[in-house]
Amino acid sequence: MGYRILADATMVVHFAFLAWVVFGGFLAWRRPWAIWPHLLTAVWGFSTVLFGFNCPLTWVEDRAREQAGSAGLERGFIDTYLTGIIYPERYAGLMQALVAVVVAVSWAGAAYRWRVRAQRPELS
Repeated sequence: MGYRILADATMVVHFAFLAWVVFGGFLAWRRPWAIWPHLLTAVWGFSTVLFGFNCPLTWVEDRAREQAGSAGLERGFIDTYLTGIIYPERYAGLMQALVAVVVAVSWAGAAYRWRVRAQRPELS
């Protein structure tokens, strides 16, 4: 039962990580420090998709499921839980491009807000 809980908890953390990769840059609009952790996680997230790097969260979930007596993940996390379920498999490339656009917009918006904030005269 412990491995099943670990597998499910890892899945939840993985979904949270993906949400952070997609939307975390918007936090930097209000909290400029947030751009650095978002930059690191976005680079990692995109590299797992573009270059096929193995994600440690996928590995942990897969091993925990196997130890719990279930079948491990046959494919990666995104292919298992999103592709074919949230969006049709034929739109996988489009979804990747959409995520890249959302991240780019969040970074551009953050840069714009930082510039506007820097040009504002200090209030006494």
